[in-house]
Amino acid sequence: MPRPLTDNDFIAFDMEQAAIGHQLFYDPILSGNQNITCAHCHHPDFGTSDGLSLGIGEGGHGLGPDRTPGTGAEKIRKRIPRNSPGLWNLGAKDIHTVFHDGRLSISDVYGNGFNSPAQEWLPDGLNSLLAAQALFPLTSQFEMAGNVAENQVTGAVHDRIDKGWPILAKRVRTDPRYGPAMVAAFEEVETTEDISITQIVNALAAFMATEWRSTDSSFDRYLAGDTNALSPAQQNGMNLFYEKAQCSDCHSGPLMSDQKFHALALPPFGPGRTRQWDPHVRDVGRMGESDRLEDAYRFRTPMLRNVALTAPYGHNGAFPDLESMIRHHLDPLASFANWAPEMAQLPSVPWLQKADFVVWQDQFEMQRVRSKIDIAPVKLSQTEISSLVSFLHALTGASVDTPPFGVPVDFAP
Repeated sequence: MPRPLTDNDFIAFDMEQAAIGHQLFYDPILSGNQNITCAHCHHPDFGTSDGLSLGIGEGGHGLGPDRTPGTGAEKIRKRIPRNSPGLWNLGAKDIHTVFHDGRLSISDVYGNGFNSPAQEWLPDGLNSLLAAQALFPLTSQFEMAGNVAENQVTGAVHDRIDKGWPILAKRVRTDPRYGPAMVAAFEEVETTEDISITQIVNALAAFMATEWRSTDSSFDRYLAGDTNALSPAQQNGMNLFYEKAQCSDCHSGPLMSDQKFHALALPPFGPGRTRQWDPHVRDVGRMGESDRLEDAYRFRTPMLRNVALTAPYGHNGAFPDLESMIRHHLDPLASFANWAPEMAQLPSVPWLQKADFVVWQDQFEMQRVRSKIDIAPVKLSQTEISSLVSFLHALTGASVDTPPFGVPVDFAP
């Protein structure tokens, strides 16, 4: 059984900076075409995710499962290749790796404290791994940057990943809502001209870490000594989680993740996250970052606080609810065989429908996915599965609906 999480497990962030990050998170100013915000893919109404298997990014309209893919020249050209992860407890000190494939981690390989897609071009002065993570949706064509030739940001990023950040920083520092406030909040900033992308993502990190820290679930109270915090079904599920069901082999420690990578043979679909020169529509997971064949189809173990709020599940959102995701863990091959495209939460995009499941026509790729499984089957009864689901609901924080800041009243998705 893990120890309970405490305040000492989290980075202390400045609340004045967090307040600025709160505004920025819900402001389209950080997108290339100024038509999408961080909150469109990470909204508290959907557990800080978006309720979709694969998101609809730049060019779409609306929020959550009702989001539409746009029309005309502004319509989306591609679904987001992977499921939008929840943002709970990302300010924890022990987190050293993020993204489904771990492409951002704490490391000094480039001399700047991080191993990231920006390599040596990552800006200096980042206050956390979370701040570094916040940089990359801003430069992603299909998430927030926009398509080539549509705006200055995406054009600059096409040249080199770090070239777009100064353009966004200029937008923010010349905006009267942000410039003076950031001068007041950041000691290293003397005038608005000193504001760079570093202060922007540091503010975003301060907000996300403050807003979505969650340590007051029934399970947390149980770990802190309240033996009555869990119902009998939840206690049975907890015992299964840490023993017979073997969930804690990977979902271990106070954060309920080993932060390692495992292959579960989730049914593939969508555009894939292909590497340069890869002719296949596929997602090879960790191998795309490590270039090690043994890492093929492995994905990072997610943390589980508030997991009941973040459906659908898996790196591509293949499973619509906790029970179906649990059943896949118990017998991946049987689950794979029984999976149907209707289980994916994919808003209709007529011009992408042929591509959504084209990987299923590649029998060799499908066999490669099925043949790489890092977990052994486990037999559980329906009652035991229901108990596991009950336990996972016991990981929902008591204060998730009353965060420090909340959604701005003027946020209009």
